Amino acid sequence: MEEKVGELWHRLITHVASRSHPQAAVHLDQVAGTVAILFRALGGDGGLSVEAADATAYRGRRSLLQRIAGTGGRVELAWRDERSLRLPPVIDYFPEAGLNRDLYLWLAALASGADAVTGTWFQRNQTLCARTLKRFPGLRERYGRLVAAHLRQRPDPQAMPAAEARQEQAVRDALERPGEVQAPPTCARPPHPVPLWLHPEPPLARETTSRQADGARSDGDGKVAELADRRRRRGERVEMPEKDQGLVTIRMENIPTFGEHVQVDRGTEDEDDLEQARGAAEDLEHIAVARDRKASGARLKFDLDLPAESEDDLVLADGILLPEWDWKRARLRPNHCRIICMQAAEAAPCELPQHLRRIAKRLRNQFQALAPARVWHRAQPDGQEVDLEAYLRFAADRTAGRGVAADGLYREMRSGARDLACLLLADLSLSTDTWIDDRSRVLDVIRDSLFLFAESLAATGDRFGMFGFSSRRRDPVRVHTLKGFDEAYGARVRGRIQAIKPGYYTRMGAGIRHASNLLTEQPAGRRLLLILSDGKPNDLDQYEGRYGIEDTRRAVLAAGRLGLEPFCVTIDEGGNEYLPHLFGNGGYLVIRRPSELPSRLPLLYARLTA
Repeated sequence: MEEKVGELWHRLITHVASRSHPQAAVHLDQVAGTVAILFRALGGDGGLSVEAADATAYRGRRSLLQRIAGTGGRVELAWRDERSLRLPPVIDYFPEAGLNRDLYLWLAALASGADAVTGTWFQRNQTLCARTLKRFPGLRERYGRLVAAHLRQRPDPQAMPAAEARQEQAVRDALERPGEVQAPPTCARPPHPVPLWLHPEPPLARETTSRQADGARSDGDGKVAELADRRRRRGERVEMPEKDQGLVTIRMENIPTFGEHVQVDRGTEDEDDLEQARGAAEDLEHIAVARDRKASGARLKFDLDLPAESEDDLVLADGILLPEWDWKRARLRPNHCRIICMQAAEAAPCELPQHLRRIAKRLRNQFQALAPARVWHRAQPDGQEVDLEAYLRFAADRTAGRGVAADGLYREMRSGARDLACLLLADLSLSTDTWIDDRSRVLDVIRDSLFLFAESLAATGDRFGMFGFSSRRRDPVRVHTLKGFDEAYGARVRGRIQAIKPGYYTRMGAGIRHASNLLTEQPAGRRLLLILSDGKPNDLDQYEGRYGIEDTRRAVLAAGRLGLEPFCVTIDEGGNEYLPHLFGNGGYLVIRRPSELPSRLPLLYARLTA
């Protein structure tokens, strides 16, 4: 009974103290695509992703109801760091959903020029507002509506202590006349939060310390647990708890009942029940992270270790050194990555899988139409038959007494040739081992795509090569040869495609640079670099996040300067957030349903090379 009354009281007092409007709430997931496009269109850094912001501590004055309810101590404000534009996961400040949505768009516009403004938080936000309204006059009306609605919600200066009242009035004036107000008077408490401005003291971006595979881990049955919500949790670094500490004395009243207990404190062991682990993670608002400093010599680790040489693929070369772009230092790091060229050692020749034969036949018929028509080549010194026109001219000249040589009197039927070469680079990272549905994995979809792509291009006679890549840090980056440019497509190539397996990580910049070097050597007037991927650039070291994005972008730009045409095909649902920065607006395609990739990839090639 006490628990029920307490629960009802908590719900009541929290509802009364709340200043939000959940009925008009707009979630970041609903506007993330629009916000990202607007941010980049207004000049924002294209390498930043849109993510949910952390709730941070607020030391300002709270109302009596908020103190009783224990709310109002944390706020969610927008900011941007070197990796992302961070916006509140939910905006429900205003009673109208349209205003809440307008606030998302205004914050994106405000943040688009934040990298060029310095000063105190008060001056910086004023300057940002003034510059944004000057650059984009169309936002003035929207900004005016937001300011009017927000001022009605701010506390009344007349009901505040003198120092806080002067500070509040300065904030109000700065909202109405940005850029014209001096710094507010000093006060022991910070002013009421301003959701129309960027965060006064945003949390510092921390380099990730987790060493996880790109993509979700799967258990032995191939099932995957994904955390779909975009909320960010508070985190703190703590000491690793000691195990086997012996007898621990506790007060009996502190022991939770079975209904209150949930296993969320986890050590180094994985949770076998993926649904339970996901539920526990979703319930957490505060996550403690510790580094286990104990020696791990007694623990065996098999999942990402390289296989023994006797069990590995055949190494074709000792290694190729390639540079890598360090975006923090804005320079290339020479000879930073090592490419190891490999080939499946025991790939038995095979026929095309039965389930692909019908669609392969249809694609071959379609792609044969792309093959250049056979034409007569005249005035040949020898050939299949006499060229009658050339012979009549020769006979007439001889009759007229002109001395002409008897050469060029034949003609020959030859096939035309498309001056084109294509290299397909497939991502074979660990994330391809995840399951799309209960029947197939991402790797199976990629394998079928490679089969149909090769069948289609073989029908056109175009010169093409196929390679796969994965990495484990910068050394080695493994590039698997599936079909070389000078190799005919047949059973042996199909055997190598059939033998592909999940690799490690996705150091995409190194893979693109190596593929660019191979493609540049091909004697063709037009050279297409087709990249097949299922996620962001990623690796064990600092390559995760912005570092990998910028290195990949530099590799793509370098390929363009070599005269190549890079194009990316991905099945990553979030590809629209980062691919425009890497490949440009027309240089990529996101396929929503992975099962459609095998049939759409050849048709995409036909459209790109028409």
